Amino acid sequence: MPRATRSEARRGGSQTRRAFTATVSAITSAFGDPTRRAIYLHAREEKGGVTAAQVAAKVGVHPNVARHHLDKLAAGGYLEVATGKATGGAGRPSKRYRATGAPTAMQFQVRSDDLVLTLLGRALEMLTPREAEAMAEKVGEEYGRAMASGLAGDNRSASQRSLRSAMQAVADALTAQGFAAHADQRNDTLRIINNHCPFGDVAIEHPVICAVDRGMVKGMLTALYGDTSPRVSSSLPKGDTFCATTV
Repeated sequence: MPRATRSEARRGGSQTRRAFTATVSAITSAFGDPTRRAIYLHAREEKGGVTAAQVAAKVGVHPNVARHHLDKLAAGGYLEVATGKATGGAGRPSKRYRATGAPTAMQFQVRSDDLVLTLLGRALEMLTPREAEAMAEKVGEEYGRAMASGLAGDNRSASQRSLRSAMQAVADALTAQGFAAHADQRNDTLRIINNHCPFGDVAIEHPVICAVDRGMVKGMLTALYGDTSPRVSSSLPKGDTFCATTV
């Protein structure tokens, strides 16, 4: 993949992740407070809308507190506000808050890859640690072999390629997949450094998924160079500054 195309793909993925994160943050801000959640659910049940005084009596808070939560929900687009005449003809007009349709902040596209990764993480949890790691590495290795067979513009056989050039080809292929990888050498040891993990929070919740990375490297290197025994020497989900696979 051309450098510009990779850069555009990374920017597009980054923008999607930022949009997804912003959506989650908005929903958390609106509904993270248990009192606010209770107020929103009550407002949804009352088709004619609710006032701050009614909500205060229902939830058991001061009317000013109820008004604060209602205004926050309205600002987020979860409630709409209608102003009516004050009861008894005096004082400021009362506000009635009605639940809108589907909250606009929740109208985001479901990303199938997020769901698949979460499903993989949950499935791996059902296995023993050794079984889960072996399974994750095997899946990554098979995918890595498929990636290597699809590399275009290079017809060299494994016997014609140096390990360093093979690792650079692997790093380039990983970068195209969103890993932001590069090959380097340290203390006579060749490494592939990943500065970004496309698996995101799923890898943090299920570090065994890091075995997928190792399997991908192993599968590609085997196809491009020959048998190797890569190992993960550092990992972002484990608190390191980057992921490194050494050979």
